[in-house]
Amino acid sequence: MRMSTSMLMLVLIIAVHAGLAQTSPHGKLQLPCQTCHTTDSWKMRGDGAFEHATTGFSLEGQHKAAGCISCHKELKFAGVQQRCLSCHIDVHKSELGASCSRCHTQQSWKITDMVQRHQLTRFPLLGRHATLDCQDCHAARTLYQYSGQPIACVGCHRVDYEKTSNPNHSAAGFSTDCAQCHKGNAFQWGAGFDHTLTKFPLTGTHLSTRCALCHKSPGFKNTPMVCYACHQSDYQSTIDPNHTAAQFPTVCQTCHSTSAWRPSAFSHGNTKFPLTGAHRAVTCRNCHVNNQYSGLTTNCVDCHRTAFANTTNPNHQTAGYPQNCVQCHTTTAWKPASFDHATTKFPLTGRHVTTQCQSCHVNGNYQLTYADCYQCHVADFNRPTNPNHAAGGLSHQCQTCHTATAWKPSIFSHDNTKFPLSGAHRAVACNSCHTNNQYATLSTNCIDCHRSDYTGATNPNHTTLGFPQTCLQCHTTTAWKPATFDHNTTKFSLTGKHTSATCQSCHVNANYQLVYTDCYQCHSADFAKPTNPNHVLPGFSHQCQLCHTSTAWVPSTFNHDGSFFKIYSGKHRGKWTLCNQCHASPSSYTAFTCISCHEHSPTEMNSKHNGVREYVYSATSCYSCHKGV
Repeated sequence: MRMSTSMLMLVLIIAVHAGLAQTSPHGKLQLPCQTCHTTDSWKMRGDGAFEHATTGFSLEGQHKAAGCISCHKELKFAGVQQRCLSCHIDVHKSELGASCSRCHTQQSWKITDMVQRHQLTRFPLLGRHATLDCQDCHAARTLYQYSGQPIACVGCHRVDYEKTSNPNHSAAGFSTDCAQCHKGNAFQWGAGFDHTLTKFPLTGTHLSTRCALCHKSPGFKNTPMVCYACHQSDYQSTIDPNHTAAQFPTVCQTCHSTSAWRPSAFSHGNTKFPLTGAHRAVTCRNCHVNNQYSGLTTNCVDCHRTAFANTTNPNHQTAGYPQNCVQCHTTTAWKPASFDHATTKFPLTGRHVTTQCQSCHVNGNYQLTYADCYQCHVADFNRPTNPNHAAGGLSHQCQTCHTATAWKPSIFSHDNTKFPLSGAHRAVACNSCHTNNQYATLSTNCIDCHRSDYTGATNPNHTTLGFPQTCLQCHTTTAWKPATFDHNTTKFSLTGKHTSATCQSCHVNANYQLVYTDCYQCHSADFAKPTNPNHVLPGFSHQCQLCHTSTAWVPSTFNHDGSFFKIYSGKHRGKWTLCNQCHASPSSYTAFTCISCHEHSPTEMNSKHNGVREYVYSATSCYSCHKGV
């Protein structure tokens, strides 16, 4: 069979490709040729179809823009190494290691974060160091070589050490360990020796004092640390108080601080006599006369004896007042005095607080010992007439009824007696009950004051009926009328219409001694009046409450459905109007008939009930089977 032309061409193409795959110039590269080449040309495709990340080396930054032959010098790509030094010359000559990525990136060969990277070395860049160019420190080395550089400060700053004159480092024999005084994070050489590292930390004005003022000699060691050594002139020139004359101790920090020599920070609070009030404004020599600062008394009178002797209201000397001034006076001022009367046996309250001392302490007598109200208020006791205290023999214990606020109104509480006042009793004048100033042994029985009310009552007549004289059974202290007699206390509690009935309705002829509680005794007329049903002829029970309530006589509450025959429910509901429709005999409600409504002939009923046991043609027989449900 002959092979077609097209088929022949296909075979040839496959053969060619098979041959090319076997002789690839790229070695063992396992990629189809069309990944990088096209049929138009053997040159590389320009669309970036080949993904270099599949090789394990992603192209970023400058690598991405570089041509393939920049790294792949030969057609066999597999032999290219991924180490930086395989392509890039190590200008540092292995001083910084073989990992270029520690400092450089694929974006650029330049280093933009050298300060941060320098922090990983033995010499982190701080302060001014962070702003310097690399060549400022690495200038002595061949270009790009950085190892072996000194890290001791003096290695770079010896010139600064030697030219510093205040203080002169060389003359003073200062250590060449610059970090002892200078800070590596500072931006200038003179930024702050830390004096706290010495035995004399600087505080207050010492911080702004020049070194030479204290350090007189070139050497800075053995400088005295006692205040007096520098401040002797301040000590000797002070006259208020005169330190030298008073022989003050030379321990200056007891009274002074490093902030300033004046004002003094001496605290009188640390002595036996703390200064308060007006004492704070007094100059030292006013009390410490002739520079005497020890052995002084702390008694007020020793300084204020003149004030004690000159006081006339009250006269301290005449009255024999104690010389302990703080009992009445304060350090704020001699006047006004603030004597605390509460420290006596008679604390002042109410009006007594504003009363002048002479009102009680007559003739300058401040040695009064009595604390009884009556001794000062005799006139107030004898003056009242309602009630008359003297005539009534009232107690001299004024505080029982009166307060220190005012004599009137009295705070006497009748509640504390055997007869508490309530209702209208509160508005009654005392002499209305306490006649002839009688305030003792008065009776607490209502009748003793209200006998006229008792005898004057006619509806009901209390006297005629022999009512008890315990008025509170029916009356209150609010008013005599209306009475509030509780009928529930009797054997007949009032309910329903009984509640609104007048007393005379039951208690006829003012008879309040009724003892019967039977309804019929009052309602016999109501019992005899009904005709449907007639209560009398059938002999209905006199127990009215069986069918009626106290709310109303009509309607009746007789339960015909529950007790006997269902006439209000079931099939008989609404079928009757009068009792005598079924109860034909008014004299007996035990007899009833069904056939007055349910009329049937005996013949018809006998035929329908043929075979029914005990059947009898009568109304009572009908009910035995037909319950009316």
